[in-house]
Amino acid sequence: MQRRARSPEAKLRRAEDLLEAARGLAAARGGVRHITLASVTEAAGLHPSAVRRYFDSKEELLLELAERGWRQWHESLAARLVGTRGLAPEGVAAVVAATLAAQPLLCDLLTHVPLSLEGDVCIERAHRYKTNTFAVYDAIVDDLTAASTMTSAQVQDLITVALGLTANLWQISHPTPTLAELYAQHPRWGHIALDFEPRLTRLLQATATGLATVET
Repeated sequence: MQRRARSPEAKLRRAEDLLEAARGLAAARGGVRHITLASVTEAAGLHPSAVRRYFDSKEELLLELAERGWRQWHESLAARLVGTRGLAPEGVAAVVAATLAAQPLLCDLLTHVPLSLEGDVCIERAHRYKTNTFAVYDAIVDDLTAASTMTSAQVQDLITVALGLTANLWQISHPTPTLAELYAQHPRWGHIALDFEPRLTRLLQATATGLATVET
């Protein structure tokens, strides 16, 4: 019989096991839309009923991964910008695209957070997610502004476009098996699905260049 985690340390470890299992399943199965709580608990070696002791729902578990993904994105971006000053708009866009593309789970979750995750958890958890991710967002804007020739307002607009494009292009570039088969039969329909990071980079560089000419 499986023993329940009694100490705070053991409970934290079990929660981390569940998060790690969800992360691995999302990578193996092609996205978070293909995982269930049952598959997560099985992969973590826990009884199906055990997950409720650590997360109220699949949405809460995935929202935790999204929140961590924001922090990891900022850490990657900040490391990339160390010592950088006067970066041109095209360079800013390239850094944003590259560091986002290096966070595949976050790219996937950016679609699901506004669609269902943050609206399907309790208000306290939604409040914590908003508080923490907005703090990370502000730090990202500050870092990019300090490292570049762009204004804070221009960087904010660029990030807004980056998040929207990523949420859309990531899903298109990681089709379900059915769509992958369809694209193999009709390559013209699937061409957009072949180059997530290059396409994101081009579109963000065009956006950043345009934003740099706008009075803010």
